[in-house]
This record gives sequence, structure tokens and C-alpha cells, in this order.
Amino acid sequence: MDTFAEIADERRGLAALLSGLTGEQQATQSLCREWSVHDVVAHLVVPLEVGIPKFVLAMVACRGNFDRANVRLTREQARRPFGELTEVLRRKADSRFTPPGAGPEAPLTDLLVHGLDIRWPLGLPRDIPQERLHTSLTYLTAAPAGGVVPKGTLDGLRWEASDIDWSHGSGPTVRGDAEALLLAITGRTVALRHLSGDGLSTLRGRLA
Repeated sequence: MDTFAEIADERRGLAALLSGLTGEQQATQSLCREWSVHDVVAHLVVPLEVGIPKFVLAMVACRGNFDRANVRLTREQARRPFGELTEVLRRKADSRFTPPGAGPEAPLTDLLVHGLDIRWPLGLPRDIPQERLHTSLTYLTAAPAGGVVPKGTLDGLRWEASDIDWSHGSGPTVRGDAEALLLAITGRTVALRHLSGDGLSTLRGRLA
């Protein structure tokens, strides 16, 4: 699969989905702590609008803390009208930016997970192509713990998707559809009620 082409399609699809949101929907709390739907879209725009020099300056201002720099830059972009942000997603959909040291699986996963952060609270359904879900789940289970995947989340558990051909690990099982697994692996507790298996109680304790 051409991952960059999949990324571009995800950006365009998300922009189209968001273009009809009301002001109330834009202000809805997302699955990201302290971020509204508007803020999440602003975060997705950051790598499309902020160059490496500006990001380095933000890192310096935040004393090398990546998460704080990310929040700072997201806050700046969130001052823009919602329509401007969705237009950036559409206009710059073909951007081939990847974080330093990462491949295209990183921005694809960022789009999928944050798309869910937006869609789940708003009740907006969408069929994500299976190949993209498989790619992102595989990427997350290979990612260093403590980053986008909370430390210890994956340890000693077997993860099984009920709607696509994907599994990972060994031990007590956590089972659910790929969307719910993506959210659970990245620490979203709302996914817990959509999962099953004898490993669920262990996972619940880790995400509490």
C-alpha cells in the first residue's frame, strides 16, 4: 500500500466530514483531555503549517518538552477559524512530512486516532479501510512504550481485532474492533466498554 496516498485520502476525507459541523459540534469535548474538536483539528494542522525551525523554537521555549511544545503550537493554530483549518487539511493533503526518525505510518496513525477522538464523541460513523487500521495497529504495537502508547499498556496481553485479521502479543486476551483497539492502546478509557476478553480487567487497571 502507498501509505502517503492513504494519508492524503484520510486528510481529504476528514476535511469533508468536518466541513459541515456546527459551532456546537466544533466546541464539543474530544477524547483528548482538555482539547475540543476544534483543538484536535488544529493539532492535525500543526505539521502542515509549522516548519522545523519554528518547532525547534517552541521546544526551546518549553525547555525541551515535546508535549508542551505540541500543546503550545496547537494553541496557536486553534486561534484560527475552524473553516481555515479544514481547508488546510484539504489543500495540503499530499504533504509527505514525517516526524524525525519516523516513517509515514506515524502521521497515518495520528490521523486515524485523532479522527476517532473527534468522531466518537460526535457519533459520526465512518468505515476506515482495513489496510489502514492494520498498518496503524502494527505501528503502535511496535512503538516505544511511554510515547503515544502509555507505558505498560501492551505488556503481557494478547490483542485481537474482531473485524480485521490482526493480533499481537500473548497472554490474557483483549478483543474488540480495530477502532476500539486503536483507542485503548493509545490510552483512551472510553474504549474499554467496547472490548471483551479475560485480559480486560488487567487493561482497565492500567488505564485507570
